[in-house]
Amino acid sequence: MDFNTLDKQMRRFEQSMDRPLLEGINVMARLDGHGFTRLTKKEWDLEKPFDIRFRDAMIETTKHLMDCGFRIIYGYTQSDEISLLFHLRDESFGRKERKLLSILAAEASVTFSMQVGRAAVFDNRLIPLPSADNVVDYFRWRQEDAHRNSLNSHCYWILRKEGVSAANAQKRMSGITNGQKNEILFERGINYNDLPLWQKRGIGMYFCDEQRQGFNPITQETTSCVRHALHVEMELPIGQEYSQLINKIINEQNK
Repeated sequence: MDFNTLDKQMRRFEQSMDRPLLEGINVMARLDGHGFTRLTKKEWDLEKPFDIRFRDAMIETTKHLMDCGFRIIYGYTQSDEISLLFHLRDESFGRKERKLLSILAAEASVTFSMQVGRAAVFDNRLIPLPSADNVVDYFRWRQEDAHRNSLNSHCYWILRKEGVSAANAQKRMSGITNGQKNEILFERGINYNDLPLWQKRGIGMYFCDEQRQGFNPITQETTSCVRHALHVEMELPIGQEYSQLINKIINEQNK
């Protein structure tokens, strides 16, 4: 069999799983750290419940994913996960599902590994969302998950630092309300409302026009210009205000 015939035959098998994503539909990618529970609790020397170095590595990884060849209009990260909203008309790699899955996972894994100085792996899933309302609901859902994770983590680790075993700490928190969890913290001098917002709401990233200041060495004058830059929001709003922010990003960036 000559090469051209063999090549055509084999590519037919290879491309049999090349499912393209539907045009005109919102596409979300969510990447999660693979095996990070074991790494963060047992192998990495991280500050509990939140570590600034880990947070910054996740921010840098998200920033990279938003600037590595795909048209991403909003990125969101909390804990060990990253959510990315594609431009409605993104055509990267012909919208082939396997390409979007594999390349984003690889880019995230390499970038995060370089940030922390050791091997780490992300997996990836793609989520088609029919409408802008579904997109808003998605990010509201992930933000609520961030809030739940944050409250649970603060309660769990304050108990652990008091010498409570992992099993008993989990048992202590099982079945109690958020109000009761807040009370656990308050009794130990922590007002959950006063904690940094990024710990409770996650971190958002989107492109916007920003005023930049500069200096003209020829005229010796201060100058200003508008640049389209990636903005990192450490204090995301919640509720309806967050919905409005997501809708604004969708409407402006999908033009």
